[in-house]
Amino acid sequence: MAGRAAEPEVIWARPERTGRGPRPAHSRGDVVAAAVRIADAEGIDAVSMRRIAADLGCGTMSLYNYVPRKEDLYELMVDAASAEYELPETPSGDWRADMTGLARQTRAIMERHPWLARVMTTAYGFSPNALRYLEWCLGALVPLDVDPGLKMQLIAMINGTVMATVRNEQAIAERARGLPWSEAEEQAVRGAYLMRQVMTGAYPHLAALLAASPGPADPDEIFEQTIARLLDSFTPREA
Repeated sequence: MAGRAAEPEVIWARPERTGRGPRPAHSRGDVVAAAVRIADAEGIDAVSMRRIAADLGCGTMSLYNYVPRKEDLYELMVDAASAEYELPETPSGDWRADMTGLARQTRAIMERHPWLARVMTTAYGFSPNALRYLEWCLGALVPLDVDPGLKMQLIAMINGTVMATVRNEQAIAERARGLPWSEAEEQAVRGAYLMRQVMTGAYPHLAALLAASPGPADPDEIFEQTIARLLDSFTPREA
């Protein structure tokens, strides 16, 4: 990637095409779409200007006219993924249902693009599609009678919870792919070890919890419960 600019700049304020001359063979959107394709197929570490140029069939240096820095490319990629939100024209009026639906969409988008949770930062929160998402969220939260600052906290906490969930799921899946045995065999051995430790009597609280628990819950069920409890914490209590 090219060197850093002398002053801060926002990629969205930078014209796609500057100066005169022949019309470019590609657009910024072409560059971003290629980067997303590569990241989806090979991971974010495979994304480079050289790799994108090979995908587009053009010279590497020419791409810096479209995207000057890697940070800009990541911001453009995050925004491209954010375009996948399916937002109704108007919220339903049920803020809990709307925010739960958005949490599910965020999880699905991050699962379709495994690199997304890794590169997202708060600096990318004011891209065009992020602003579209934020505006819709704030509209959905109009019925929630809390301070505006708390509404922003709720949006941030939902996104953070989804991101943590997806990254944990990705880490578990990645570890399982590297095992020379099945995940079920691994869990059986670890479960047996845990029960032996509990049976020593050294962990009475844990023993009581395991005795009362029905066993491992479905990940989707855990996700739904987590979001519901998060929303509960923001629901005003009646006097």
